Amino acid sequence: MTWMDMTESEIREATAALGVPSFRAAQISDWLKKGVRPSEMSNLPKSLREKMAAVPFGGATIFRKYVSAKDGTVKYLFALEDDNLVEGVLMRYSYGNTVCLSTQIGCNMGCKFCASTLNGCVRNLRPGEMLSFLAEIERDEPPKDGKSRTITNIVLMGSGEPLDNYDNVVTFLKRVTSPDGPNISARNISVSTCGIVPKIYRFMEDAPHVTLSISLHAPSDEIRSSVMPINKAYPIGEVLASAKAYADRTGRRVVFEYALIGETNDSHADAIALAKRLKGMLCHVNLIPLNPVKERGLKGVSREHAYQFCEWLNREHISATVRREMGADIDGACGQLRRRVLNELNG
Repeated sequence: MTWMDMTESEIREATAALGVPSFRAAQISDWLKKGVRPSEMSNLPKSLREKMAAVPFGGATIFRKYVSAKDGTVKYLFALEDDNLVEGVLMRYSYGNTVCLSTQIGCNMGCKFCASTLNGCVRNLRPGEMLSFLAEIERDEPPKDGKSRTITNIVLMGSGEPLDNYDNVVTFLKRVTSPDGPNISARNISVSTCGIVPKIYRFMEDAPHVTLSISLHAPSDEIRSSVMPINKAYPIGEVLASAKAYADRTGRRVVFEYALIGETNDSHADAIALAKRLKGMLCHVNLIPLNPVKERGLKGVSREHAYQFCEWLNREHISATVRREMGADIDGACGQLRRRVLNELNG
């Protein structure tokens, strides 16, 4: 157990074990919510800070930071205490600031269009580490205009498959929405999965107020299996059935992520087939012109073609939009920055 992973009650137990007054627990908790290390907790006695140093902190530091000259998107590379690196992105919108967080270091899912899965999954991220990413961003980008915080929205859509790190992700969601924590509304949080069907059914009970996003990327099993190995375990029909169950159970629309891959899933026939699959479901399609990963060899599409595909869906009465392009000049797509930096460091 690390300091950043501890709940309020666990902090009280830990401080009691150190033999210090109970009021110190509240002070320590306040510091930890800000991602502050024991050595920097200025209102604690030096002797207590030294005792606390015996317990791992469990947080992150900003290793590198890149700011897009085009749209102000900030790409962070965080360093963890075991020297692993992991990405996060701060995106600025008119309605607020969204942070895209990773849930694993790397990924085991093997999707053909994604850089984060090229070397597999190193390990799961712990709740305290994910909370630490938020705290580091808030410290680096302090709130402006009298606002209480910089981050208003969260998407778990960075490196890794959130439902493959199920318990840690659910714990993180409970803590990040708690009044004792960052207190971000669950309705401002999206969790993206490639479609681990049994976990989706569990998730609708454990986190019914967040938005579920499913990486669909194809209208048929043949196409989806060719780019997403997970489809061989959970075919598209099962994925869509679980999505409909989630929407029916929670009353919240499911978002389907659909990366448009040139000459693979981007034809008019593909749009019509996708519309038939989704007809009658409470959902929205988020179209993403593929950001090519050179190691994969897949083709992207123009934004003009993406808008055409969107129009085809809209004509079939399927809600769809084209995702705004952000951070393209700073390796904005999942896994690209981490992979480039690791290649640089390894020579």
